[in-house]
This record gives sequence, structure tokens and C-alpha cells, in this order.
Amino acid sequence: MIDLYTWTTPNGRKVSILLEELGIDYNVHSINIGQGEQKTPEFLKIGPNNKIPVIVDSESGVSVMETGAIMIYLAEKYGKFLPQDLQKKTEVMEWLMWQMGGLGPMLGQAHHFVHFNPGVAEYAEDRFRTEVARLYGVLDARLAGRDYICDEYSIADMACWPWISRYEWQEMDLADYPNIRAWYQRLLARDAVQKGYHVPKVMGEIPAG
Repeated sequence: MIDLYTWTTPNGRKVSILLEELGIDYNVHSINIGQGEQKTPEFLKIGPNNKIPVIVDSESGVSVMETGAIMIYLAEKYGKFLPQDLQKKTEVMEWLMWQMGGLGPMLGQAHHFVHFNPGVAEYAEDRFRTEVARLYGVLDARLAGRDYICDEYSIADMACWPWISRYEWQEMDLADYPNIRAWYQRLLARDAVQKGYHVPKVMGEIPAG
């Protein structure tokens, strides 16, 4: 059994969407980061970086932090959403790392400076607006003529989608990125994506794109 310690953030939703797509039973533990629950001694035993999400696999006794590591662990354990072919697997890993090293951190900074603290730091707002637009352009170009980021639906899609779902926080209009918009809505139509979005609790309607 997988125990998922998470909250209603894009990083948390990456893993809950994957768990829903895998179709396995799992236990959810809400870690309210607004109340500092990620800093408790109990949580730090499994998540020493005091960040959600974290999983604990009771079958193997393994705990895993960091979303990229979690997604790779689960995909390999259950043999889904990460190709076995070396070239195809490498391609999925490339885009997963792109999300972890670029899309997530930069969009997260845009949330901080543009959405939550507008007018405080003009340089930071301009910097992250520009970088968000660049990253959207990279993803839109990648999705030209494709249903998914790689040949098949994979953990790369699941990692990127929750960050794009906050396009309004980033002041982005998906109409300007038709390939992203089609991909976003394609994933939104999946039951597992909708269910995973609302873990650990419902936070209103999912943006329609």
C-alpha cells in the first residue's frame, strides 16, 4: 500500500494524478503547508526537505521525497507511463527533468511575485513573466502535431499539467498557445486527472483552459 502525504499544490497533484492513473489503492494524509505541518518532527522523518509530497511504500518499506523521484519510483514499480525502450524512456526523462528544473520552479516564482505580491518587485515580475512566456513557447512548440509531450501519455504529461492548470495565476492565456490548450483539455477529460486534482480535498472547479 502506498501512503501519500500531500497538499493541494501542483507538486502534490502530480503524484495524486499518477496514483489515480495507476488505478491502485492508496492512503491520503493531508499535510497543510499553510499551517506548517510539513515542518513537524513526524513529517521530517520521511520528508527531510520539509516539502510535500512524500510517499511511503509499506510493501518495500521505502519512503520517497521529491516529485520526480516519486514518479519514477511508481512508474517503474507498476510498469506504466515510463517506456522500457531506452530512447523513448530517455525522452520522457528529459521532459520530466525539464518540468522539475524549469517549468515548476519558474512558474512557482511567478505565482509568488506576480500573483501573490504584485507591485512589490518590478524586476522580479518582469523576469518571471518573460521566463514563463518562454517556457510556454517551448512546450507549445513541443506539442505541435502531438497528443502528448512524448510518443505516449507518460509521467512527463502528468508532471507538467498541474502547473499549467494555474495559468491564470501566471497571467497566461491558453488561447495564445493552441497546442498547449488542446493538450491541457485532452488531459482534463481524463477521469484520473480530475480525481487526482482534488486530492487531498476539493478546491473548487478545475480551470477549463
